[in-house]
Amino acid sequence: MEVKEPDLSGTYTYADYMTWEWDQLAEIIHGKIFKMSPAPSVTHQRIAGNLHGPMWNYFKGKKCQVFLAPFDVRLPSSPKKKADSDIVTVVQPDVCVICDPSKLDDRGCVGAPDWIIEILSKYTSAKDINLKFEVYEDAAVKEYWLVHPEAHTVLVYTLDENGKYKGHLKPFVKTDTISPAIFPDLHINLGEVFSEWES
Repeated sequence: MEVKEPDLSGTYTYADYMTWEWDQLAEIIHGKIFKMSPAPSVTHQRIAGNLHGPMWNYFKGKKCQVFLAPFDVRLPSSPKKKADSDIVTVVQPDVCVICDPSKLDDRGCVGAPDWIIEILSKYTSAKDINLKFEVYEDAAVKEYWLVHPEAHTVLVYTLDENGKYKGHLKPFVKTDTISPAIFPDLHINLGEVFSEWES
C-alpha cells in the first residue's frame, strides 16, 4: 500500500518507509516517524563540508567509507532481524563512517556505522542529544560526535567495555585539533571546521 501522507501517530517499519510518496525527509525511531528539519542552514552545510574534507582525504583508498546525509542507516533490533518488515529504526546521520563493506547496499547501510557525527539545529537538538544518543549506544556505534554550530563545540562519546557511551570530560572548542578514538591518526582542526568563508 502506498502512503502519501503517513499518520504521525502510527507505527511503521522500513518496508512502510520505502512505499511513501512524501516530499518531507523523515526518520523512523522505534517505529515512530520524526520529520526532519527544513533544508539545512548554510552554517550546517558548511560545517558538514568542512568535516567531510579531511575525512574523505583520510579514508581515500582505505576500506572505511564516509557518507553525508541524506543517507539511510537501517538499525536492526537484532542481527537476525534484517528484513525490511522487521526494521523499525531508520536514521539519516549528518556524517557517518562505515568500515564493514558488507553493511552497504544500494539503499544505504544496514547495521551500525563505526562513527556518526550529528550537527545540531534548533529542530533536531533534543532528538540528537537524547533519543539518538540512546539509539546509537544500543546499536553499538563505536563513536558519536555532537557538533554545536553556535557554540563552536564538539562533544565526543565512545563506547566503553560495557557497551555504554563514555563522554570526554569537557567539550572540544574551536581552538582544538581532535582525533576520533577509533582513528587516532586522523586529525581534525576545529578552527577549520567552524571557519566561515570570507567575502
